[in-house]
Amino acid sequence: MTRSASALVLTISLFLTAALHAQTGSSGLYRSVLRIEVATQIPDYQTPWNSGRFGGGIGTGFLIGKNQILTNAHVVSNQQRILVTIHGSPEKYPAKVDYIAHDCDLAILSLEDFSNFEDFPVFSLGEIPVLESLVTVIGYPVGGERLSVTKGIVSRIDFQPYSHSRSDSHLVVQIDAAINPGNSGGPVLQDGKVVGVAFQGLRQADNTGYIIPTPVVKRFLKDIEDGSYDHYAELGISPFPLHNPAMRKALGLPENGEGVLIKNVVPTSSVDGILKTGDILLSLDGKSVDSDGKVLVDGEKVDLNEIVERKFSGDKVAIRFLRDGSWNDVEVILKPLPPSTMYAIQYEKKPRYIVFAGLVFQPLDTNLFATSKFKNITVRRLYTDYVSKGIFQEKKDVVILTQIEPDPVTSQIGNFTGLAVDKIDGLPVRDLNHAHELLYAENPPEFHVIELHGARRPIIIPSAKVKEANSRVQANYGISKLFNLKD
Repeated sequence: MTRSASALVLTISLFLTAALHAQTGSSGLYRSVLRIEVATQIPDYQTPWNSGRFGGGIGTGFLIGKNQILTNAHVVSNQQRILVTIHGSPEKYPAKVDYIAHDCDLAILSLEDFSNFEDFPVFSLGEIPVLESLVTVIGYPVGGERLSVTKGIVSRIDFQPYSHSRSDSHLVVQIDAAINPGNSGGPVLQDGKVVGVAFQGLRQADNTGYIIPTPVVKRFLKDIEDGSYDHYAELGISPFPLHNPAMRKALGLPENGEGVLIKNVVPTSSVDGILKTGDILLSLDGKSVDSDGKVLVDGEKVDLNEIVERKFSGDKVAIRFLRDGSWNDVEVILKPLPPSTMYAIQYEKKPRYIVFAGLVFQPLDTNLFATSKFKNITVRRLYTDYVSKGIFQEKKDVVILTQIEPDPVTSQIGNFTGLAVDKIDGLPVRDLNHAHELLYAENPPEFHVIELHGARRPIIIPSAKVKEANSRVQANYGISKLFNLKD
């Protein structure tokens, strides 16, 4: 590096540091941005009886109250040990997770001993930064041990998927500054206040990062005030854009760019029995829904779900819709949709499974799907339609035969792995517990008959040979426990 280039780098560094001091009023806030070191243990869904692999990582957190450290959920997921370090100090302080919300990628930690942090300043929360405004990102990204300060311009405010759960979408703010591993959980500042939490980057583009804005943060903090996290409420609809002029004319809609078609209503959801397929959704809480499914919130057009995002279970939302040419105004009481967790990656949970004479059964979820990459069309359909078509009402679990550990009892069985269980001994299987009750019945039939979706014939297991087969399988494959029915 030339002398002039070195001078330029030094000048930029000094400028950023001075700018941060100007924003915060003091370098003392540096102490309240903490380095988080995490040791993890990741469950193994291929051999669910094993303890899983160990790993670790680095992230950032910051103080928002007395012994309250805000960070990302993905920083501390599957944690076995958490150590916190203060800027400029080698000492490591043990911490624990008090609250964690995987659906919005936020967590609150506390220190086992807060005495050395009593006089530390705490960060206060601001509002959503406006487009083209400047923000400051503070954290401990990879590439060094010390605190890093970067600047970015707000380039987009949108409603996008959060990569941590793989299934949840919320409000995000995009900035033209990289959010690298280690930055996650760090504060994003503007005018001395936190306007977001750094949480993910964009691999396809340089210097593009995303922050969790304060409406999502404030909702999380409000949710945990009662001592527990209750998750998001959901409407339970699938909207379809109404841009096509011919479609709008067929539905009797004017060319005013408003309204979306409801193409599906999830059974048992908040609007089940109130809205139905074919209705035209026109407004939520008095805010017009445009033909792209967007509403105007805080001066920005965002996904209509943002109206529901800011509410809680038990809250009401006013809905205006069109059905058969007639206007309808209703109030709906919101509630969560627990079956939708099928599509979210699960953390801090042990894999559930049953081993039966070498046959391994597991409940279908995204963790298992990501591990096994099922190709069977029936399994894929059951996974895709599980919520939208209400399969969960009949099957709490979709039970899959994931593998067959070789044993004399199973030596004549063809390749049935990757297929969903339909019936055991003539009874439709409701969930993994039900499968266990049937396979390990107190008075079993002479032969267990296991029927699988898509299989040409059932699997037949002589019940008298199960005990010996289990002993051999456990010894041969190091299986300490034949089943785990609790996550």
